[in-house]
Amino acid sequence: MVHWTLMALCDALFARFYDPLLAPMEEAGLQIWRAELLAELAGTVVEIGAGTGANLAHYPAAVERLILTEPEPGMLAQLRPRLDQVRSEIEVTAQRASASSLPLGDDEADAVVTTLVLCSVPDPGAVLTEVRRVLRPGGRLVFLEHVAAEGRPDRLRWQRRLDHVWPHIAGGCRLTRDTRVAIEDAGFTVEALARESARKAPPFIRPMIRGHALAPA
Repeated sequence: MVHWTLMALCDALFARFYDPLLAPMEEAGLQIWRAELLAELAGTVVEIGAGTGANLAHYPAAVERLILTEPEPGMLAQLRPRLDQVRSEIEVTAQRASASSLPLGDDEADAVVTTLVLCSVPDPGAVLTEVRRVLRPGGRLVFLEHVAAEGRPDRLRWQRRLDHVWPHIAGGCRLTRDTRVAIEDAGFTVEALARESARKAPPFIRPMIRGHALAPA
């Protein structure tokens, strides 16, 4: 009981301080990356792990229906009052849901968005399988994720050390995942991929990938 109480407290504190912690990174370029990634989306879009709503202002008018899912009550409480940031012509809903059990039917979505999410889910493979289920054939997975420090052995060693502690204070976030490989292993075809260092981020979460992949046609 004490263990679960401590976990709930950590999750609540993480949600409360998430925006201030990310603010320097957002101002240094993260919000530009978000805008570029979302600019060409259209139709029915699902965002998993929508958090506090950092993507809301960047969805284009071509999106007709936007479904935001978030499993953590603290994050969801901050997300819902911000829905008015979405363009008025877009039908938008926000609901509590796990990324591995999305509230959509098969082939219902034109695109699924995941930004800084796949690092924290317990089973990325299960989540990506669920993403494939809800995407129409040829639908798009749009991603922005921090990953293991490929090509930087010194930084990777620090990530591995911190990975024993960091998930317990950062909403389950893992530092050493190879998300590109996970996406491909789930059957997606990666069509665009950029690998960059996020400015103003702590060194252990600085390596990032962003891009999009297509579900099997």
